[in-house]
Amino acid sequence: MTSLLRDPAKRRYYAPLALCLLLIVILMAIPTGFEGALQYREADRCAARVLAVDDSAIIDTGLVRSGEQTCTLELLGGRFKGQTATGVNMLNGSLEQDKIFAPGDKAMVVVSYQGDEILSVTMTDHYRLNKEVLLAAIFAVFLILFAGRTGVRAIVSFVMTVLMLWKVLVPLYLKGYNPIFMGLAVTLVLTLFIIALVYGFDRRCAAAVSGAFLGVLVTCVLGVIFTDLFQIHGAVMSYSESLLYAGFQDLSLTQIFMASIFIGSSGAVMDLAVDITSAVHEVVEKRPDLSRWEAVRSGMNVGRAAMGTMTTTLLLAYSGGYVALLMVFMAQGTPLYNILNYKYVASEIIHTVVGSFGLVTVAPLTALTSGFLLAGRKGTAEAGLTPPPRPDGATLRSESGQ
Repeated sequence: MTSLLRDPAKRRYYAPLALCLLLIVILMAIPTGFEGALQYREADRCAARVLAVDDSAIIDTGLVRSGEQTCTLELLGGRFKGQTATGVNMLNGSLEQDKIFAPGDKAMVVVSYQGDEILSVTMTDHYRLNKEVLLAAIFAVFLILFAGRTGVRAIVSFVMTVLMLWKVLVPLYLKGYNPIFMGLAVTLVLTLFIIALVYGFDRRCAAAVSGAFLGVLVTCVLGVIFTDLFQIHGAVMSYSESLLYAGFQDLSLTQIFMASIFIGSSGAVMDLAVDITSAVHEVVEKRPDLSRWEAVRSGMNVGRAAMGTMTTTLLLAYSGGYVALLMVFMAQGTPLYNILNYKYVASEIIHTVVGSFGLVTVAPLTALTSGFLLAGRKGTAEAGLTPPPRPDGATLRSESGQ
């Protein structure tokens, strides 16, 4: 601990981890402000095991099932744990939303009560939380096994990102704050901490964060312009209209859609910025006499090689969720010009192409910032770029993504 406090390089490398852990604790402690939703007052949410089902009230019409399914349940948690109750599973005639239970299934239920009396039990969905926790644990174990301490930092950044979105971004949107400004602020904080977890607080971090955020700003400006030119309303986002009917009529769905464009591409932008910064730093470390413009040209060469695959990554990420829609178009023989003009497809074109603009611009921008911040110096040690030593005496270069 004493050597850590005395060594500036170690402090720069481990300070982001400590700050991220502190931020995670703070975010977990603070409320969102929306915990007391009216529909969950005087109600108990818990898991229940399905003991028996009654399908006599279900009406089958081709592929569509409507009516209701009555289930005998054993409550597995909450204030009525161990009691048996009758639950109702309402069917709306939608394959997307409806669910059918069988004996032995576990269901998530909402128990409405008054005093010690159960008034009704509504079955909301199959219980998946235990399997989700198992999947997350397996992911964390494999990440740590293959990446070591870098894997731990990746998990920290993952948890911090989830909490920032859930505890900060979403509540601010619901409270009516400007979605674009809030999205930019949250993206900047996440970019700073995530990249700092890779490098620590040094010149590489400053170069990568500067290039990445400039690329995000370009994506933001283009997203605002082309969303307006394409006349896309934010209601194209799934479930967005439900917000208006839930009492949030003043929300600007279109601005939320605009913010989603640069937030969605920010991960790929950060990835490319770190790749270019690491490459430039490696070149400068081997050639300390390299001029700034030579370092910039090296960064540009790396950026050109990476941009082709990164833009395709965005295309596959966004189009994967719309495969069924594209199948419907093809099955109906819809002409291509009609498909491209359809607002849902146009909105995905904005996501993909504008996000790719951010990737195209982040390459030269990061090459410039990393070239000017990392090169033109006598040596990397004087610039504070020497990675902190491991306990065994080796460097942390491999763990910082280089």
